[in-house]
Amino acid sequence: MTNSIEIACGAAHARIALRGAELKSWVVAGDDLLWPGDPASWPDSAPLLFPVVGWTRDGIRVDGRRYPLGLHGFIRHQDFRIVAAAPDRVTLAASADEHTKTLFPFKFNMNIVYQITTNELRQVLHVVNEDVRPMPYAVGLHPGFRWPLPGATGAHTVTFDAEESPKIPVISPGGLFSDEKRAVPLHGRRLDLTPNLFSEALCFLHANSRALEFSSGENVLRMTLDNFCHIALWTLPGANFLCLEAWTGHGDPVGFDGELSAKPSMRLLEPGEKARHAATFSWRAC
Repeated sequence: MTNSIEIACGAAHARIALRGAELKSWVVAGDDLLWPGDPASWPDSAPLLFPVVGWTRDGIRVDGRRYPLGLHGFIRHQDFRIVAAAPDRVTLAASADEHTKTLFPFKFNMNIVYQITTNELRQVLHVVNEDVRPMPYAVGLHPGFRWPLPGATGAHTVTFDAEESPKIPVISPGGLFSDEKRAVPLHGRRLDLTPNLFSEALCFLHANSRALEFSSGENVLRMTLDNFCHIALWTLPGANFLCLEAWTGHGDPVGFDGELSAKPSMRLLEPGEKARHAATFSWRAC
């Protein structure tokens, strides 16, 4: 039984694992762009996040009952099935089961479409509430890219397509979001990347940008977003990757003890309602 599927277009190809529908590699004309994972630092490559993004204070509460839902939810651990496949695209799906209901007591369906061109990779996520009551949820993309980028030798930057606030939340112990802010050294729309920036994730909540570019010289990786409201940048000290993250929600605020539906930034789907979220990654090398 296969545990992954490949898609290709010309000299570009990508591999997606069925566990978590996680992108495991993306190569464009010989340039290997995605972090392959390393158990010694960060073992993942590009996990999907659902039905929460970030840490919870002590699980979640629904209708007064506690459920032990942890960091980034559970969808990255679910086995997806292949719904449709063509040489350059694949659709994968996962649904609620008896295990997921012990963590998140709602019936849902999620499918994700991966499509590749000669220099782009597109992800389109659909979340469907199959329950009889409104369903709170958050979804996120967490791809890690090689830093330095293939063929790049100079300094790297992230450039947003709109002005962003230079003050971002301080992350408290346990991954909780505090009201305290810290400054990041933005130069207009440009952030010069250095390892010492990343004592914790840089979380641009309610971002103005719908695209950003991770670049060095003429080597540019561009991320364009549709229906994501938060952007985060993250790495680990000494690791050779940078995560370009897109979120609809975020970690619990410090002291939060309410219902999941009352958590800041959660989306609410009515019974039978579907939500769509998408991202396109494009690569341009000198």
